[in-house]
Amino acid sequence: MAAVIELERLQRVLELQCSFCLQLFAEPVRITGCGHSFCRGCVLRYCAGRRAACPLCRCAFEPQHLRPNRELAALLSLVPRELKEALEAQEEPAADGAAARNDLSSARRGRGEKEEEIWESSKQQEITAETIHLLRKDLNRAKEYTSQIKSQITEDFCCMKEYVERQERNTLMFIEQQQKAAQQKIEETIHQLTDIKAQSRDLCERQMYEGSPLTINKITLDEKLNVVKSAVEDLKRKLEILLLENYAQQLPPVQPQDFYQEPSVSSSPPEPAAECPEPTISRHFSQWADDVTFDPTRVHKHLALTAQNRRVMVSSHPTSYQPSPKRFCISQVMCSQGFSTGCHYWEVITKDSDGWAVGVANEMIGKRDKLGRTEHSWCVEWLGPKKLLSVWHKGQETLLHKDKPLKVGVFLELEKKTVSFYSIAGKEILLHTFEISTSNPLYPAFWLYTLERNGSLTISQPNRR
Repeated sequence: MAAVIELERLQRVLELQCSFCLQLFAEPVRITGCGHSFCRGCVLRYCAGRRAACPLCRCAFEPQHLRPNRELAALLSLVPRELKEALEAQEEPAADGAAARNDLSSARRGRGEKEEEIWESSKQQEITAETIHLLRKDLNRAKEYTSQIKSQITEDFCCMKEYVERQERNTLMFIEQQQKAAQQKIEETIHQLTDIKAQSRDLCERQMYEGSPLTINKITLDEKLNVVKSAVEDLKRKLEILLLENYAQQLPPVQPQDFYQEPSVSSSPPEPAAECPEPTISRHFSQWADDVTFDPTRVHKHLALTAQNRRVMVSSHPTSYQPSPKRFCISQVMCSQGFSTGCHYWEVITKDSDGWAVGVANEMIGKRDKLGRTEHSWCVEWLGPKKLLSVWHKGQETLLHKDKPLKVGVFLELEKKTVSFYSIAGKEILLHTFEISTSNPLYPAFWLYTLERNGSLTISQPNRR
């Protein structure tokens, strides 16, 4: 009995019993975070391979945080076996016979199972509470991030609106000042002519024709207003490119129809007149006019599509198109519509580009093939630095010795097997006609010279009848 008493004193000092099974430790392990020890089997059943909390101090731990408690195992190995058995026998009620001991063992097992169920339930509640807490934190972070993005975009657009409005006021003020200055000069000229009306008629006529202030002022005013008009158009184009490059890059999901909309589907409202291509087609060809649009799957990544896929622009940043095996590796784009029979006509506004090619190509044109350099592609081309207009087919160039067209019309006659290119400037001027030979459908195709310069091509919409 003295040995048992000593062992009990030792237990009170050193805590030799596991808090789970209430027995002497068997293969003790320690939680590295809080230092509490348990039987290996008990704690592994408790955490079941997942994150859990220490049943004594609620410190969170993972199964990999368990480390063998070699000091405690060495101490338990020093306790004589007889003392362990005596301690276990003392915990049992003083009942005689094997039946009493079996009942006590059953009661212990029942108590252990009940405690294990309680611990398991407590552990599940803790896991659920922790998951809810993490989800709420994620929700709050998402709301905060969304609010920051909205505030940033609102602020950016406010700045751009203020800038545009300020430029509008300054420009209108400048035009008004120039108009007043010109009016003042004209009034001074009238006054001078009134003072010298007694002079000879020849002198007056020569003064008015050769160098009168009226003529000079009119020319000066026209020049200044043309400069202002060109500057405003340049500002509009640069602002459009800026918005396209920055905001389409940052927030592509906002309006995906602008880049991926099917040509035959139009779910968005009509665009403002300032954003739409010119809605006119030459009357002579209007009966054959087709509504063609650029194909988002066959456009170079540095060419951006806008205006319901009727305008293509050079972009300094790659556009977020969906992956496509047909995407061009050079600055070209094709339309979604192909033609194998009948007559077809479309027009392209080319005035906003210094270098371009407009033509037709077989669907099988390679993504590295340049328009007009293959057997089944034909085009008219303007190369800005050289100031040359020419037509291309099979890599052969034919110079046209004509001015740059501001709008190009393409007339495809598949029964006659010809394709003709026209310069549209009030009336149609034939540039060149090719004889074509192909059994596959032909598609409108385009090329923009150099990605280092801003430029754009716009497809005119057919007349609305």
